[in-house]
Amino acid sequence: MNISRLAKAFITALMLLPVMVSAQSNVIDKIVARVGNEYILKSEIENMYMQENSGSTTSNADIRAELLEQLLIQKLLCTEAHLDSIDVNVTDVHVQQAIEQRINQMIETIGSKERLEQYFGQTIQELSEDMFPSYRSMLVAEEMQEKIQENIRVTPAEVRAFYKSIPKDSLVEIPAKYVIQQIVINPTIGEAEKERCRERLRDFRDRISAGTASFSTLALLYSEDPGSAAHGGDLGYFGRAGMVKEFSEVAFNLKGDKVSKIVETEYGFHIIQLIDRQGEKISARHILLIPKASAEEKEEALKRLDTIRTMVLNNEVTFDEAARYFSMDKDTRNNGGLVVDPQSEDIRLPRTSISGEMARVINRMSVGEISTPFVDYDARGREVHKIVKIKEYFPAHMANLEEDWSIFERMVLREKEQKALIKWVEEKQKNTYISIDDEYKNANFHYDGWIK
Repeated sequence: MNISRLAKAFITALMLLPVMVSAQSNVIDKIVARVGNEYILKSEIENMYMQENSGSTTSNADIRAELLEQLLIQKLLCTEAHLDSIDVNVTDVHVQQAIEQRINQMIETIGSKERLEQYFGQTIQELSEDMFPSYRSMLVAEEMQEKIQENIRVTPAEVRAFYKSIPKDSLVEIPAKYVIQQIVINPTIGEAEKERCRERLRDFRDRISAGTASFSTLALLYSEDPGSAAHGGDLGYFGRAGMVKEFSEVAFNLKGDKVSKIVETEYGFHIIQLIDRQGEKISARHILLIPKASAEEKEEALKRLDTIRTMVLNNEVTFDEAARYFSMDKDTRNNGGLVVDPQSEDIRLPRTSISGEMARVINRMSVGEISTPFVDYDARGREVHKIVKIKEYFPAHMANLEEDWSIFERMVLREKEQKALIKWVEEKQKNTYISIDDEYKNANFHYDGWIK
């Protein structure tokens, strides 16, 4: 019984599950399993099968059994989360934000919003609504899994023992990595461009008030927020802390369906319309316009960066100090400009994770060198101007404990977390009501406790 393999598959499946939205109409739906008060439909398994079966040599029955088992584990986690009131930590806005992120990923993969809608036979809004229940279950299951694993720690002795247990010919090559610092300067946007955005939003507001255009249509056509524009500007439900302060202060004071005054935030200029209010949360839509820097303003930002670079080269200030004093990137300025890998949260960046113009720039640099100013794009796709310094470089090498301690530490932690999840599932199976349809009674499950 390869439970370790299943644990790994389940952790991955938690992120894949929301994609499994029905794109077929010939499945006769029925309840195929119950875990506590949670139910699993045949369509859920079939939708997952559609997405995961491409190119597989495993039998159809075994694939469906594994997919059902992933759902059984998820429902077991959701049942316990409800008993422990953990499910209340998952808000509608969290679910909606996760759905929007996933839909954007699918749009990027398939090529366009229209092609995605054609594939599923649904509008983006309908797709989002269909994804909501499964995505909420996924996030609730994640919360419960985090609670199960939250107190797991790894000792140095465990890391050393794990490393010694690995055959030396099984050690992998670690790719080259960089430690990179950056200083980011955003162009100063002129008042004329800001007024252009405000004037356009005033026009939108007048058209909405006059009834000649709907808020959602204008948002779909003109909003520059990639996360909500496809949904007519709909942001879902959120609390006051769910948005930046300036936005929340206006949104939570809205009444009826009136359109707000123009709100300026770090993202640009907005108008907001209230959709619904439920206790301490509201549902709202917005239109975002982002002011664009002129060629002269961009050139001025590059000149400021060049001045900062000269100050560092003349030892008037260190790069770390310059990042703290001058950089406008809030994610890196307080740690001396160090760029962190968002996946591993490590400052050592694999070469493959560095993209765009920064990748081309560092290819021409040596350790300790500071680049000339260049234009790049941040995680939100916004144009930024920066200089970078290669603080350290780690050449490709065979994995070893001295240089790669954190890698082995994470491997041990993952193994302990998987074992904790396996133990938890086996214990909860004994005391939870579980029923499975006769169609799956002879399925090749990894865990023995599903059939009672």
